[in-house]
Amino acid sequence: MKITTKIIIALLVGAVVGIILNVTAPNVFEVLDTWLFYPLGQIFLNLIKMLVVPIVLFSIILGFTGLGDPKKLGRIGVRTISYFLVTTAIAIVIAISLALIFKPGEVGTFDTANAEFNAEEAPPVSDTLLNMIPANPFAAMTSGDMLQIIVFAAFIGFALTMLREKTQGVIKLIEQGNEIMMYLVGVVMKFAPYGTFGLIASAIGSQGFSAIKAMGLYFILVVAALIIHLIIVYGGTVYFLGGRKNPLKFFKGFTPAMGVAFSTSSSNAVLPISMEVAQENLKVPKHISSFVQPLGATINMDGTAIMQGVATIFIAQVYGIDLSIGQLVTVVLTAVLASIGTAGVPGVGLIMLAMVLQSVGLPVEGIALILGIDRLLDMARTAVNITGDAACAVYNTAAEERREKKLAK
Repeated sequence: MKITTKIIIALLVGAVVGIILNVTAPNVFEVLDTWLFYPLGQIFLNLIKMLVVPIVLFSIILGFTGLGDPKKLGRIGVRTISYFLVTTAIAIVIAISLALIFKPGEVGTFDTANAEFNAEEAPPVSDTLLNMIPANPFAAMTSGDMLQIIVFAAFIGFALTMLREKTQGVIKLIEQGNEIMMYLVGVVMKFAPYGTFGLIASAIGSQGFSAIKAMGLYFILVVAALIIHLIIVYGGTVYFLGGRKNPLKFFKGFTPAMGVAFSTSSSNAVLPISMEVAQENLKVPKHISSFVQPLGATINMDGTAIMQGVATIFIAQVYGIDLSIGQLVTVVLTAVLASIGTAGVPGVGLIMLAMVLQSVGLPVEGIALILGIDRLLDMARTAVNITGDAACAVYNTAAEERREKKLAK
């Protein structure tokens, strides 16, 4: 049985087991969660987190040395960041449109009097840009600060590209290190179905139907916007910009990574697997995958932007506040900038949402209304986030192939 099939089965079985235990035997669930589901999930999470920092470091360095020509690097960099910003803007527009049409905040009664939420203050975009350069790269690797690791690796990769003849031994060593890491990813993937089962059973068993019932329309709209964005934007990218590739084959090939992302709720944690899947199943060259996907895992958050769009309109409707066209434009711009500005901050989705709400004068306390089901939606939006990174990698691959064909003529 293929690993894709095993992961899908694990997702379904974990969800069913979690729901059944939540509804029929919550006490049994607590025991099983303590001794089986949670340990299984955490072992798997720790195994892949163990590989994240060395893989990002090796991959970015090899991405730079593989690109070789600095002009090529600049071309792919501009194309990648432009794609991320445009798709994030499209994502939040889709979300706002659905929320304005179906009005989730006007369905039912919500307890705003007891809504309390203390928002962590997100750093300004300027601070994030200044902090990208690590004062101590080893401290950045220890703390897992992805932006700083990427910048440090970029400097190393640039130096190796410029000194190629003098540093062949170092390049070879990094290539061998990357091979070791990717081999270990394959080993960890054998445990993926069991870890996925544990994570899903734990998440759904602890949340259950009660949270979904209370926030049904909000939940449905976020999921609908995620699916629309996945199919139209990413499917369209793969077909129209990715060299007429079949979107169904793209989604099928990337399913193992999406399944693991769904269960882990972490773009950074699933990065080793999403890169391996993109290189093996989607035939993305290593140097493009190594540059685009780590960058995307850090700054590309289309799924999170969708949650922010629906949540902002939902909270405005619950509190009876009408947003003007200007305020809606502010929401879009703030969410797009926040997707880069708060990169690497724990609890990034809710911090970004607090920034968006503050930008248009909405009560941050309203975030408390959506906390009950945010864990489940976080799983879905993480799967969308990493799929966007893969779609961008496919787009870059096709664009570079088209350029090489033109130059060959």
